[in-house]
Amino acid sequence: MALIQVNYLSCALYRTVPVNVVLPIDRIDYDKAEYLSQSRGPFKTLYLLHGLLGNHTDWISGSRIQRWAEEKNLAVVMPSGENAFYFDGRNPHSDYGRFIGEELPDITRRMFPLSDKREDTYIAGLSMGGYGAIRNGIVYSDKFSHVAGLSAAVHFFEYEEEDENVLGLLDDKEYAKKTDLNPKVAIDELIAQKRPMPEFYLACGRQDDLMPANEDLRDYLIEKGADVTWVEEDAGHEWDFWDDQIRKVLEWLPL
Repeated sequence: MALIQVNYLSCALYRTVPVNVVLPIDRIDYDKAEYLSQSRGPFKTLYLLHGLLGNHTDWISGSRIQRWAEEKNLAVVMPSGENAFYFDGRNPHSDYGRFIGEELPDITRRMFPLSDKREDTYIAGLSMGGYGAIRNGIVYSDKFSHVAGLSAAVHFFEYEEEDENVLGLLDDKEYAKKTDLNPKVAIDELIAQKRPMPEFYLACGRQDDLMPANEDLRDYLIEKGADVTWVEEDAGHEWDFWDDQIRKVLEWLPL
């Protein structure tokens, strides 16, 4: 397994962006000091999004994703989403939704031997990245067949409390609630347009303040006919929970 950092000029964001990539390579027989034969792709791929205040290094430093991916012969692509919640912002050169849903899969497939099949392409994330994975997994469901949201920050369209981290990115929260920035609206539009619906894995800690919003979204997706795997455990908003859950996400994926 190789850990590669890529820096490339993003058209969606109009600047050079960093991306970490975990890529399967031949395993080594340490006794014989030689490589073992292993598949060279095209690899099934997980696009994995970090949370607020994080960057492309978070999942490597905070979890054992590299080990889990190696065991599954899975490629993992981890971009930096800054604090932009992975949707197209109101400012110029802030098309984070297009960056995640269109540009990143296309350009990483040109760089690495990744499968271009929808059934081999997945998206997941934690907190802010959980929201980004769910929203973009629905909006760009032609790209992603499986979506995992861990402690997803899906609360800001449904509850009265003001989330300054998000509101600074929106012109009008009430208007945004009626657009596909809201995962509920996004799933309604998906159904109306008869686009393929991804399968969902949602997990949240019972002591996490985001639990009610995640339960609400779970119920809405199930009501709309989505295939939802739901996991709740005694945990807060913390890396021990996310590390354990990303291993379970990989068990859930069709690898």
